[in-house]
Amino acid sequence: MRKFLRIPLLAAAFSACTTVQVSPIDPDLALLHVCIKKNPKVQVTDFVQVLEDGFSRHGVTTEVFSGKKPEHCEFVLNYTALRSWDISPYLSHAELRITRNYRPVATATYHLEGKGGLSLMKWEGTKAKMDPVIDQLFATGQRAK
Repeated sequence: MRKFLRIPLLAAAFSACTTVQVSPIDPDLALLHVCIKKNPKVQVTDFVQVLEDGFSRHGVTTEVFSGKKPEHCEFVLNYTALRSWDISPYLSHAELRITRNYRPVATATYHLEGKGGLSLMKWEGTKAKMDPVIDQLFATGQRAK
C-alpha cells in the first residue's frame, strides 16, 4: 500500500503549480502605446525586454522611463518580478499593472507555487513564463501581428 502512495507524492513533488490571474485589457481602450516605468529593484535582467517583445507582438509600442511619467504617456505599465534561487536564479513571481490616468485598466499575476518545488519547469526562461501571461492580457483585445 505504501508503494502506491509514493507515486502520487513523487508526482506532486516534481510538478509545479503555476498560478496565473489576468484581468485583460478592454478592447474598447484602443491601447496602441504603453510607457513602462522602470523598476530598479527588479533583478530579472531580461524582464523588460520580454515585456517589450510581448506587447510588440500584439501591435503595441512601448517605451521605458524612469522617474516622472512623460506627459504623452496615457497608459503606464508598472511591474514587479521576483527571483528565487535553486542552483541558479529563476523567475518565481511577477505582477503587471496597466493604468490610465492612474486608474487600473488591466492586471496580471504570475506565481510559481512553492517556488517550483522539484519541477524542472521552474528554470524555464522569462519569455516562456511571461509570453502566455501577456497573451492573456490581450485575450479579448488586439490580435497578434
